[in-house]
Amino acid sequence: MKFDGAQYQHAFVRKHPSQWLLQEPRHQVVLLCFLATLVAYVERVGFSIAFTEMAKRAGTSEAVKGAVMSAFYWGYAFSQVPGGWAAQKYGGRVTLIVSFLLWSTGSLLTPRSAQSTRGITAARVLVGIAQGGIIPSIHTVLSQWIPPHERAKAVSLTTSGMYLGSAAAMLMLPYIAAHRGPGSLLLLNGALGYIWLALWLAVGRDIPHRELMMPMSLGESGRGTSGRKGRTPATPWRKILGHPAVWAILVNNFTFHYAFYVVMNWLPTYFDKVLHTSLASLSSAKTLPYLVMFLTSNLGGWAGDYLITQRITSTAGGRKAVNTIGFWGAGLALLAMPMARSVTAGLIATSATLGLAGFARGGFSVNHMDIAPRHAGVVMGISNTAGTVAGVIGVAMTGFILDHAGEGNLRGWWQAFMLATALCWSGSVLFLTNARGERLFGDLNEF
Repeated sequence: MKFDGAQYQHAFVRKHPSQWLLQEPRHQVVLLCFLATLVAYVERVGFSIAFTEMAKRAGTSEAVKGAVMSAFYWGYAFSQVPGGWAAQKYGGRVTLIVSFLLWSTGSLLTPRSAQSTRGITAARVLVGIAQGGIIPSIHTVLSQWIPPHERAKAVSLTTSGMYLGSAAAMLMLPYIAAHRGPGSLLLLNGALGYIWLALWLAVGRDIPHRELMMPMSLGESGRGTSGRKGRTPATPWRKILGHPAVWAILVNNFTFHYAFYVVMNWLPTYFDKVLHTSLASLSSAKTLPYLVMFLTSNLGGWAGDYLITQRITSTAGGRKAVNTIGFWGAGLALLAMPMARSVTAGLIATSATLGLAGFARGGFSVNHMDIAPRHAGVVMGISNTAGTVAGVIGVAMTGFILDHAGEGNLRGWWQAFMLATALCWSGSVLFLTNARGERLFGDLNEF
């Protein structure tokens, strides 16, 4: 028998859905969450483009460039768990408002010369701290607004904003930097953050107490919710941190972001040093890797939900299948990147790497809602901390490896990408053996 989700109707899933696009409140919320990740990644890619040009003008070494670009992730790692806790306690809407206000201001105040490395580093740490609350807040909002049978698609669509934002940044920002100067990108990034904030203030909303009627995982009846309105559940920290299924998500978040952040931050340098071309000369072709990732991340979410709702496999089986295909494919594609001898080959290898990594997000990136739906923001905060640490380590380590190998030496690129591949494959094996699909924390009748 097919699973149609009819038993999961709640306050925000109308029995007779509107015929008008985005009239459903939960669809509006998902769209704004999608735009939040899009704008945040326009900022991140925009800074890497701006600082690459600023560093080139100032003659900054690859090691120093890697250290400065990794500074963001120090602040980002610091604020993941506090961001998840704040979202659970005060609401995702409020946390997103504070986050966007702070990082947009920080972008506007970032020094516009690579010679001010201390000032830029300090600004990037502050922007990272401010952005740390975005993903945990979004996952808290989605776990409250979205019924179980729609979550993989909602999470995949929301996170795919990262890749569409990266594609948009790669398409437009190099031209703006070339004509208006790299410092103009910092101003543009801040302005986009303020525009999103205005939209969120107009459309975003808190979750009324009625949302507690929504069943939080597959198989729950939703009963037993009366009399507990508005109560913030206690977080079972020891159980969460001690469970192998949580560690499987955590490690895969680390390996995904290690590969993704290395490719994202070093892509301008890869085109310059390996493919001997500039981003500005590639026209719209340079957006291909991120556009592919945008499409495959949604495909991964769709595939995972399809396997589960059609009763082809269990929830855990669906997550594992998507995760394994994505990570093993991405690892192979990473090894192809240093082999590229033309711009076309480099774009194909990079697109395959990011596309298959994006497909994997339909596995590990949704699984925390399966095992801990009432603590989704906290678990995502813990998991994303691991992913952020991967950014700190991966971006800086890649700079060190390339600097040690010497300019123009492909051996450094081989070493950097082989390390990322080994991590992807190891993490996928851990997820395959430890991932779970059922709710693990809290009494099912408690909420």
